[in-house]
Amino acid sequence: MIEGGFRSRQLPLDLGHAQGHSRDDLIVTAANAEAVAHVERWPDWPTTVTVLAGPAGSGKSHLGAIWRELSGALQIGGSGATDAARQRAANGTPVFIDDADSGACEEVDLFHLINAARGAGSTMLLTARRFPSAWGVSLPDLASRLKAATVVEIREPDDALLHGVMAKLFADRQVAVEPQVLQFVARRIERSLATANAVVARLDTAALERQSRITRALAAEVIAEFDGGQAQFDF
Repeated sequence: MIEGGFRSRQLPLDLGHAQGHSRDDLIVTAANAEAVAHVERWPDWPTTVTVLAGPAGSGKSHLGAIWRELSGALQIGGSGATDAARQRAANGTPVFIDDADSGACEEVDLFHLINAARGAGSTMLLTARRFPSAWGVSLPDLASRLKAATVVEIREPDDALLHGVMAKLFADRQVAVEPQVLQFVARRIERSLATANAVVARLDTAALERQSRITRALAAEVIAEFDGGQAQFDF
């Protein structure tokens, strides 16, 4: 409806479109193919510990969630490695630690967890933004254990990955967006899956408010919002 030259605005409902973390939700490209192949190779891993290393927003936690579902792993979080957690590791339960280089687990606790998993012939998956050699580990025995770990790098999302993720996110919202618009967005946003998710949500909201399709012009406006209004585009 248009009144007085202005399009009426529709206030959209927040339907809580959460990003899925199942294997079906995973888009595989050159940026993450090696890590995906390694996770899916479990339990045939060459070492007790695997570290998935990559920048923020590269999909490490998603792969961790897939591995937890696959392996039935125990996740060690803010509460750290309790005696019960160490006992479960010693009994053969795989262990998952997300953001292991940000203090999710104390060095001594991590060392004992690795020893427990190793003694049980089990496995551990750690995600981190940096390779273990850059964690600044002060405990020599832990540094030795991490040096023996399998390290798999996840590179920052490429255009193909961002394009595929956004296409799926829009499909989940039952919103049709032309491929050239997705390509336009993928080439201009921050190389982060979290940013892609946020941009999709904002584009969906903006289109509902304006009762319009998602076009390159609308995408440019939204990208400029994320870029502090500094972005300039050639159409």
